Amino acid sequence: MPDNNIEAYIEESREEVERLNSGVKDFAVFDFNHIPDKPLIREEVRKIIDVLVKYHQTGIPRHIVIGGPRGSGKTLTLKYLAKTFSRKLSLPFYAANCRVHNTSFKALAHMLKVRPRGYSYSELCCKFEEQIPGKAVIVLDEVDLLSEKDFRKDILYFLSRSVRRFNVVLLSNNPKFVNTLDESTRSSLQPDLLLFRNYSAHEVLEILRDRATAGLHSWDDALLAEIAALTAKNTNSDIRVAIKTLLYVMTHEANSVADCFERARHDIMGDMLQNLNDKALLVLRSAMDEPTGFVKQVYTRYCQLSRAMGEDPYSYYYFYSNLAFLQSVGLLLLVSAKVDRAYTNRIHPLVSKEQIDAVMTARFRIE
Repeated sequence: MPDNNIEAYIEESREEVERLNSGVKDFAVFDFNHIPDKPLIREEVRKIIDVLVKYHQTGIPRHIVIGGPRGSGKTLTLKYLAKTFSRKLSLPFYAANCRVHNTSFKALAHMLKVRPRGYSYSELCCKFEEQIPGKAVIVLDEVDLLSEKDFRKDILYFLSRSVRRFNVVLLSNNPKFVNTLDESTRSSLQPDLLLFRNYSAHEVLEILRDRATAGLHSWDDALLAEIAALTAKNTNSDIRVAIKTLLYVMTHEANSVADCFERARHDIMGDMLQNLNDKALLVLRSAMDEPTGFVKQVYTRYCQLSRAMGEDPYSYYYFYSNLAFLQSVGLLLLVSAKVDRAYTNRIHPLVSKEQIDAVMTARFRIE
């Protein structure tokens, strides 16, 4: 610090940050909530558009479950469609993220913009139908994260049976969650399943070009192609990693593109760990601690750890469903292994012990 002068050091730091960030025109473009003016349109998106246009014209809903890994564009696509359908066809969208609003009660209250306290669930349903009397698209993002305590997933039954005939769109990293719903809810919904495949390297490159055009003063196309190739090869084309890598390269966060990529991937994994609920985090920790990695042994260890942490463990059924979710978001891998004459699954965590320990220590105060 020059002459221990705080003001001088602040100015020196500002000039250095300004120099390092000089290639960036608009940082907001690199925010994951940024909605491009013209996002990449894939075949899956066309199918969603066709369903919703028919709903707008006929009033006959056709519910959709959109599955696919994180970073495949599910949420961004629906946000863009919500803005566009509202402007072009005056068709409103109402949305709730079920990781944040993890019960039917909380999700309805969020979409109504009311505080949950003071209402019964049936009162919220009546209020919802009163405030949204016409055609509307209801989007539940990360719907597989509705609490297991919300056993019947009442919001799905209500929306599918409502006299208002809402069109329901469910987004999930684990589309098999539909199989966990009770028969009456599945019968009412009868959703079409639409899977968002991983982006190709070419599609990742096109998205990076779009972000570069909007957010950078200049760029090298070879750089974008290198980031796209790394993303497609190492992260199942998680576009969030690609976007963060490009920002890190342009702000000189590391010495090479490869180092920026690894830092971006590490940071994305860290964000996902922070957003896990306590039970999912305990599942990951148990998988890390169990030397065999076999699912049943991990479940035994998970039950022991849960009780030690004062948590009620998942049943084996929900435990296994949670493994599928954790695999879909890239935090672990399930690999079939032959033991004696039978086959079983072995769990391979894809995050480091240090990352899990950091979150566990902060959340549970353990080492």
